[in-house]
Amino acid sequence: MAIFECRQSQFIYDGKPVQLLSGAMHYFRIVPEYWLDRLQKLKACGFNTVETYVPWNFHEPKPGQYRFDGMADLERFIQTAGELGLLVIVRASPFICAEWEFGGLPAWLLADDEVKLRCYNEKFLERVDAYYDVLLPKLQPLLCTNGGPIIALQIENEYGSYGNDASYLEYLRQGMVRRGMDVLLFTSDGPTDSLLQGGSVPGQLSTVNFGSGVKGAFLKLREYQADQPIMCMEYWIGWFDHWGERHHTRDAGDVASVFEEMLEEKASVNFYMFHGGTNFGFYNGANCQQKDQYEPTITSYDYDSLLSESGEPTDKFYAVRAVIDRYMKLGELKLPEPIGRRAYGQVEITEQAALFSQLDRLPAPIRRTNPEPMEKLGQDYGFILYKTTISGPREKQELVVQEVRDRALVFVDGKLEGVLERGNQERTVSFEVPAAGAEIAILVENMGRINYGPYLRDPKGITEGVRFGFQFLYDWAIHCLPLDDLSPLQFEAATDAFTNTNTAAAQAAPAFYRGILHVDDVQDTFLRLEGWTKGVAFINGFNLGRYWDKGPQQTLYVPAPLLRQGENVIVIFELHGTGSRSVTFVDTPDLGA
Repeated sequence: MAIFECRQSQFIYDGKPVQLLSGAMHYFRIVPEYWLDRLQKLKACGFNTVETYVPWNFHEPKPGQYRFDGMADLERFIQTAGELGLLVIVRASPFICAEWEFGGLPAWLLADDEVKLRCYNEKFLERVDAYYDVLLPKLQPLLCTNGGPIIALQIENEYGSYGNDASYLEYLRQGMVRRGMDVLLFTSDGPTDSLLQGGSVPGQLSTVNFGSGVKGAFLKLREYQADQPIMCMEYWIGWFDHWGERHHTRDAGDVASVFEEMLEEKASVNFYMFHGGTNFGFYNGANCQQKDQYEPTITSYDYDSLLSESGEPTDKFYAVRAVIDRYMKLGELKLPEPIGRRAYGQVEITEQAALFSQLDRLPAPIRRTNPEPMEKLGQDYGFILYKTTISGPREKQELVVQEVRDRALVFVDGKLEGVLERGNQERTVSFEVPAAGAEIAILVENMGRINYGPYLRDPKGITEGVRFGFQFLYDWAIHCLPLDDLSPLQFEAATDAFTNTNTAAAQAAPAFYRGILHVDDVQDTFLRLEGWTKGVAFINGFNLGRYWDKGPQQTLYVPAPLLRQGENVIVIFELHGTGSRSVTFVDTPDLGA
C-alpha cells in the first residue's frame, strides 16, 4: 500500500516527492488488444502516469444493466497500467465531456422530465448513487491505499463551466468517501475566477485546464490555493474536429515549448490527449454554444496527439520526449514492435437491402398521437423513422418540423423531397398533396448529443410537432432504428437501380449495402468510401462509426482485432444512395487538410 497526498506544495507518493507527468488515454476509444501497446509507448515517452475518463453511458447502457467487459473492461486497463509501473488518475465523474456522446451521461436519463442534470436533484442523484454502488467497488481494490495504481479520483469535470451548485459537488465528494475512496480527490476547471469558484470543492485539490498561457493560468490557480501543488489536468496539445471543418493541428515545437514552461514552474501536467483513439459506433459528441449552432464531432478522435489514431508515434511524441529527457535522462528509446498496416484494396459491394423494404423485418412500429423523441420510446442511438398520412388534395405548402434533432430526410410517397438540418433555417421542404393523399416518412438521424455547454439536455428525433402549413399532423407510426442488430436484414443482389449514378431515385434511397473483404494477413487498415455520401459503416457486425463526404475525415480506422482471416462482412448504411459499387481499404489515414 502507498499514500499519495499533497504536502508543502508538493505531491508526495510513498513518502517521496513526485512530479506527475501524465498522458490521457481513453480505454473506451481503443480496442483492448491495443491497450498494452499504447501504455508501453506512454511509458517509453517518459511519462509516469496515465489518466482516463470513465463514461457512465458506456458502462450502464440501460438502467440497471452494467457492462465491464471488452472495451468496457476498466479494471483490466488499470491493472495493465499498474503492471507497467504507471500511476493512474481516474476521472469517474458522472459527467466527463471528452467530446463523447452526452458527455458520458446515459441517454435514458432524458426519458424522465423530472431528472435535472448535474445538480442536487433527487432523481438524478438516485441514478448516480446506483451507478457508483457498482462502479466504485470495482475501483477500490485498485486504489494505491490498497496496493493498486490509482492515486487520485476526480469529483466532477469542469463543473465551473456549467453550474455553481456546491451542494451537488459536496454530495458527490461524500459519496466517494462513503464508498471507501480514500485517495486524493480533486476537481479541474479553466483558470478564471468564475470557473474556479463554481467548480472547486473546499478542502479538495483544484487543478486547471489550458493549452497555453502557463504563467497566467498557474498564477490564478495559486490565488485560490497558495499552499497546494499546481497541476494542469488537461494540457490541450491538439484539438478535435467537427464535420465540415478543417482538420485541426498544432505545431510540435510549440507543444514542447509550452510543456517546458510547466516543468520550469515545477508543475505536474496531464497531456490531453497522449493518444486520442476513435469514437466508434454512435459515441461521438457535439458542441452547441449557441442554440442554432449545432456542431457534431467526427468519428476520429486523433486529436493531433502524441500517438496517432492508429497508435503511431508522431512528431509531438519525439519533441515531448526530448524535453523530458533534458530534465530526467530517459536513456535509449525502446518502443514495442510496430503494428503493421495493410492496403487490402478494392472490395466490390455485391448486395443491397433498401431500408423501406426492410421495415417489416425490423421491430414493429410504435403508434403515437404525436411524434416523440427517441428517449421516450426507450431508444438511445441511431435513427428513428416517423410515418403518417395526409389527405388530399392540398395545395403546395411547407412541411414544418418544429424541432428536428439532428438531420431529417423527408419522403413523400417514397420520394425524397428534401433534407432538414438542425439550426439550418435555409433548408425547407414544400410539396403538393394529390387527391389520393400521401404518405409522409421522416427519417431522423441522431448525430450525437451535446457534450458541453448550456444546451446539454439534448433529446433526439422530432422533439416538437410537425405541421403541413399551419395544420399539425397527428397519428404517427414510429420505427426505432438503433442499428445494433443487422441480422434481420434480407439482402439481395445489387442492381443498377441502386448503383447507377444517373438514377435520381437511387441516389435518394437509404439502403444497406454488403460486400466481403478477403484477408489472409490480418493487419490494421483504413476504409475509404469514395463515391458514398453519408452513413455508417460496419465490419463483422462492429460499428466503425459515421462517414460524411463533407469531411474533413475521409477514412475510417479499422484495427486489426476487428478482422479475421478469411471472409469479413462489410455493411454500409448509406442515406443518399451511391454511385459506387465498391469501397477501398488503404494503409494510410486521411483526416483531411
